[in-house]
Amino acid sequence: MRVLQVTKTSEASFWAVRQAAYLVRQGVEVHAVLPAATGTAVAAWQASGATLHFLDCSLPIRKPATVLQRASQIRQLIEAVQPDLIHTHHVTTTVMLRLALGRRHSIPRVFQVPGPLHLEHWHTRSFEIALAGENDFWIASSRFIMQLYENAGVAINKLFLSYYTTDTTSFSNVRTGYLRHKVGIPEDVLLIGNISFIYPPKRYLGHTVGLKCHEDTIEAISIVQRQRNDVWGVLAGGTFGSSDKYERRLCALAKQKGNGKILMPGRLNSQEVAWSWPDFDCAIHVPLSENCGGVVEPLLAGVPTIAGNVGGLPEVVQQGLTGELVPSRSPQLLAEAVFKLLEHYDEFCRMAEQGRQLANVMFDPERCSNEILSIYRHLLFNESRPPAFDSRSFLVSSQAPNLTTSGPSLKLADAVC
Repeated sequence: MRVLQVTKTSEASFWAVRQAAYLVRQGVEVHAVLPAATGTAVAAWQASGATLHFLDCSLPIRKPATVLQRASQIRQLIEAVQPDLIHTHHVTTTVMLRLALGRRHSIPRVFQVPGPLHLEHWHTRSFEIALAGENDFWIASSRFIMQLYENAGVAINKLFLSYYTTDTTSFSNVRTGYLRHKVGIPEDVLLIGNISFIYPPKRYLGHTVGLKCHEDTIEAISIVQRQRNDVWGVLAGGTFGSSDKYERRLCALAKQKGNGKILMPGRLNSQEVAWSWPDFDCAIHVPLSENCGGVVEPLLAGVPTIAGNVGGLPEVVQQGLTGELVPSRSPQLLAEAVFKLLEHYDEFCRMAEQGRQLANVMFDPERCSNEILSIYRHLLFNESRPPAFDSRSFLVSSQAPNLTTSGPSLKLADAVC
């Protein structure tokens, strides 16, 4: 079996690298197309055992005159590789591949959909689906995404479910003190916030705040700090992209709202992220749009988590079982959820432990990658369709306790969950 995997970035998408490495170990001949030979993910791709090709296969939105040339280069690459199946990981590469090959191309094409954003807007959703042909299929990386495609009229036999992998072995629930020492936060205070990329507002979609709603998180933390002088906030992570103008604006807002107790230390490398998460007493992730990201890592570190009730997040953070859900764009309700968590901290620690167990299975690289291999075999050899993972059923079958948020409170979260 020869598979061509296409990604739009050489800088990230490590889930695709882990998946490719597993497939190679299972005897699949994986060819991977990256846009550049330099980038933080290139070394990992080289170590995966995949045969690498370097060609930018994304739709050149800002240079439409180059579409025909790019389409020709893509056709030449596919003619040289002769894959049995083409697997794309991003919207722009998927669209470009479909334009280059046409709707009637004979090679099966699978789009593993990383997030729901383009499906939440009718023009981008309609455009992507309209380019699909008989041999196009989708792997939704959440049940939410799968439902969006079904609602748009895509036949269920064209849809599969497989969550993206996470390096689950990198995270521990043992506090290191690394982040507190790095940014100068006392050990005996409560630390709340998040670690995520910063995305400037997408004005073309009508957004007035960034995709991850850092503004709302800052506002909520500041509300909490007005009543609790033992609370500090940290929003770690750098801008995804080249311009940091929006990031600088957020830093100024955090300084103003937090009086020096809401810190934005910038980008952390992957090792620093793993060391830093256990230092948090509460993780907050309330984006405008999201798949499952932003809550998996804190749960793997056993951190009590509050998430926005959007996208695939409720499949991971399940109300009263693995965490707390709040509406997006509601800083006051978010602050109230933080107060609730701090008042019933021991119960939220137990929910976080349940979430840690769920995340370790739900996003396990071997389990998820084996699903992908089963999907390939179903499409190419008509083998059985793989069953879809159900996080709720997992919690029930694991005899999860009926957790509530009542019980004794902790004055300070100085006991690590």
